[in-house]
Amino acid sequence: MNKIRPYILIFVIVASAVLAYGLFTLPSAKPADYEGFSAERAMKDIEVISQKHHSVAHPAERSEVREYLKGRLSEIGAEISEYQYDSCEARTYVFDAVDVLAEFPPVGDSAEVAEASYMMMVAHYDSRYAQPFCKDTVWSYGAADDGYGVAVALETASRALVQRSDWKQGLKILFTDAEEVGMIGMKSIWENNPEVFENVGLIVNIEARGPWGPALLFETCPGNAGVLDLYESAKYPYTYSLTSVVYGFMPNFTDFTVVKDSIPGMNFSTIADVNRYHTNLDNFSNVSERPLQHYGEQILPVTLEYLCSEKYSDILALKTDMNDTFFTVPGIGMLRFSENAYLVTNIIILVLFLLLFVLELLRGRFQPLKAVAKTGIVLLAAIGVLLCGELIAWASAAGAGVPFKLFGIVQGVMCDNAIMIASIVLMATLSFFVYFIFRKKTIRKTSAEAIRESAALSAAKKHAYNVLYGAMLLCALLSLVLVIVLGENLMFFIPLTCAVAAIVLWRLTTAKFWLPAAIAVILLHAFSFLYALAMALTIGAFGAVLMLAFVDVILLIPLCDLYLMPSKIKR
Repeated sequence: MNKIRPYILIFVIVASAVLAYGLFTLPSAKPADYEGFSAERAMKDIEVISQKHHSVAHPAERSEVREYLKGRLSEIGAEISEYQYDSCEARTYVFDAVDVLAEFPPVGDSAEVAEASYMMMVAHYDSRYAQPFCKDTVWSYGAADDGYGVAVALETASRALVQRSDWKQGLKILFTDAEEVGMIGMKSIWENNPEVFENVGLIVNIEARGPWGPALLFETCPGNAGVLDLYESAKYPYTYSLTSVVYGFMPNFTDFTVVKDSIPGMNFSTIADVNRYHTNLDNFSNVSERPLQHYGEQILPVTLEYLCSEKYSDILALKTDMNDTFFTVPGIGMLRFSENAYLVTNIIILVLFLLLFVLELLRGRFQPLKAVAKTGIVLLAAIGVLLCGELIAWASAAGAGVPFKLFGIVQGVMCDNAIMIASIVLMATLSFFVYFIFRKKTIRKTSAEAIRESAALSAAKKHAYNVLYGAMLLCALLSLVLVIVLGENLMFFIPLTCAVAAIVLWRLTTAKFWLPAAIAVILLHAFSFLYALAMALTIGAFGAVLMLAFVDVILLIPLCDLYLMPSKIKR
């Protein structure tokens, strides 16, 4: 068994990386003859929309896009209205903002139709205005932002209309203008024409922050329990409640910002890559079908569930004061907890960790002072890693000749993903070597002073347990602090939970396979979550990403060591 463990561990690591990065979970694009959501059909709309710049500084081109969208909505049978707001001013621009509203009432008698509640899909059709990028001033073509949103809304409506005879609710599509200059279109219609939203029970906003990667449900409304019940119907879910918390601290806004406190809803977006966001690289040659398909596989089932289920006939069906904590683990799906359940789960894991800590201590598996010392060392090392990450980010920005913002959004480092991946691999490699250098020193010291042949094995185990429990203690402390301050601590809580569960089950069953199982779940979460975090925060906040990766690595190395530990160790 000892001989095959290294191969099992290699398989676990590789399979976790592949699964987490979406080669199995991100759906392949469906062709134009597919009966469900087809990314190939949606791409045809993007190709037309993104031919020219169509920002608020391009009224004629924006009008062409608007007329094209009205034509497409007419093709699928929409009742279309326009809402024009004249002489709007934003940035240095003066313009007329024109929103397009399409309505698809349910089939039924006039009284039922008049009382029906509606789902509203929102996307903006203007592209980004001029901005500096790599020492030039560039204009976006709006292929992803927000060609993705517009195309997904059109394709979703088209597919949902096939089942219109089953609708109990109606559907609205709102294509807003001037989102890029401060959500002018959404703010104007919200303030001046509130009747548009009177019968809306759900809003789904569709954005794009770059053309690649999976579509993330990155924001929900306050009181999210109801919309999460609905989101359970989505295929290939990808979401974290923590992103809503982080997004609340960032100076970014979408049309959903205007309405989220009043109407239940969801906000979807791709998040990679920032160099093709709001720049001239946001063009048709850089868009991808797979993210479009991922939007559709989530949003179309949600749409059909809302439109066809009797329980959503009440416009207040999704209104609730309850906020759930939730996250996605690739291959497992979305896990969610009510506020109380998450708090209780945290308490249970912390208590279980403390009991395990005491029992393992009494059994002499680790030395308390050394474990606590390791906690301090890991914390100091994590801070050092954070500073190194920001130094790497600064050097990368300097090398590319672009402005650096500490923990801010940095654009123009064209090889940023490669730099971040290489840095994380280097950090993990160095951590591995440092661990085993000290492990070897511990074995040598113990072996020189001992008579028993098993002393080397005992020393190796104690070294692994000292590091493991030191890292677990740090995760426990950080989990406690974050759950009190933010109500969110998944980046430390998940690895702690997996480690505690694996060791407890190992002790109860004497089976070591619980260790690679825990390693797999930690890696699945870490690969997926750290990817989302790195793409969202960009290389400007790479220090935070590198630090979180370091904490995971320091927890994983002794778990791997204990799993691979042979029955005897050569001196």
